[in-house]
Amino acid sequence: MKHNGGAKGAAGTAGIGLMASFGMGRFVAEALTGAFGSLVFKYYETEVGMSGWLVALAVILYSVWNAVNDPLLGWFTAKPTPLSARLGRRFPWIVSCALLCLGSFILVFAFPAWAGPSASVGLLFALLLLSIFLFDALYSAWEINYQSIFPDRFRGSGERARAAAIGTAVGTVGVAAGFVVPTLFVRYGEASTYVTTALWFAVGGIVAVALLVPGVRETRSMIDRYLAEHREGARKEEGFFKQLVGALSNRDFLAFILLYFFYQAAMLSMTASVYYVGDYILGRSTTLIMAAMLVGALLGLPVWTRLARKLENNQGLLAASAIALAVACVPMVFPLSYWGYVASMAVWGAAFGGFWMLIAPAMADVIDGIVARTGRRDDGVYLGFRAFFGRLSYAVQAAAFAVVHGLTGFAANPRSPQAIFGIRLHQAGIPAALLLVGFVVFKALNTITPESARRNRDLLKQKGW
Repeated sequence: MKHNGGAKGAAGTAGIGLMASFGMGRFVAEALTGAFGSLVFKYYETEVGMSGWLVALAVILYSVWNAVNDPLLGWFTAKPTPLSARLGRRFPWIVSCALLCLGSFILVFAFPAWAGPSASVGLLFALLLLSIFLFDALYSAWEINYQSIFPDRFRGSGERARAAAIGTAVGTVGVAAGFVVPTLFVRYGEASTYVTTALWFAVGGIVAVALLVPGVRETRSMIDRYLAEHREGARKEEGFFKQLVGALSNRDFLAFILLYFFYQAAMLSMTASVYYVGDYILGRSTTLIMAAMLVGALLGLPVWTRLARKLENNQGLLAASAIALAVACVPMVFPLSYWGYVASMAVWGAAFGGFWMLIAPAMADVIDGIVARTGRRDDGVYLGFRAFFGRLSYAVQAAAFAVVHGLTGFAANPRSPQAIFGIRLHQAGIPAALLLVGFVVFKALNTITPESARRNRDLLKQKGW
């Protein structure tokens, strides 16, 4: 692939303000993901009154939907649109679909309220499927394009580490919104408070999207590179299934998305369990527990950032942070006091901040390698496949909760010793096992070294890709 658009050079080094603006996308993504993962299963199981098995089935079907939805959206939105020449390939998708996604999030909780207490189980199940399918399609459309900007906008190793660190710090506020804000509004036994919480997320999300605009507005050089690549005769388009086979046959990409899948499943299981811990084990608010996790993440972030900039080994550090997360889960398998949970979650948060910060630079290394080998920048397609594996983790979390609750008699007596052990299991034991498996798979498949990553970046810069 040779084109003149790239001759104008890579986008200039971004400032802190632009990096912080770009980080607002992580704020929105983490706030919605956290709230969805922690509230939806519990809302439909304990407030709407659906069985855990039925809620799990809906989430599993939702994950199957992702098998088609996310990769196809990545492939479809990579194509030029009438707005591409003026606004770029990704910017219109990001802004429009992010705003629509916020509206659809309200529907996830509002539909049962509108259906009323006399609604049949079949109707509630259908409404749950409809709302989460719509939410996911819109979420994927903006988030895939948002993630696609990172490797193209931030091109140097140091710049990527800095942008990722700033984005992680901004995104940590999103994690706080996703997990702490619901504790301020949700009242267990009052289903309407979930709808109120969703409305607050939508209002805050609109403000966040407005702040996101400068960070995701594509530069002229980014737009020119994209248009030059797609000019008539400059590029042969590949079908979706050919790109799917190519993506899954790339060892480094496969290693990354499998580790990402196990991490996401562990993260969802851990954080969704915190509400069960507060409600059925501790009998008090979990706000301070979640705040401790976020403080730990912020305190650990400078250490991970310094290591990333010094070692320039994003793959090795990503694997190390996965092991740190697994080890930090172990104390929470056993009975702990309230302050024991606070301390354990602070330690877990320090490891979480590292993994979270390293996701974008590690994925950028993978994308660089693919572009260097193929001469094609199909990062939206690859990020669509990544999004699929990320959403597939919801099925793991839902299935784990359903199985554990079924085996431990949660529905009959959620405070029995067996049910309490089950909560600890899906809060810490299962996440630790998932992270360990992810680490082993990643180390077996990944081939990227600091030297090969540096060579790929140099080649892309030389060729203007």
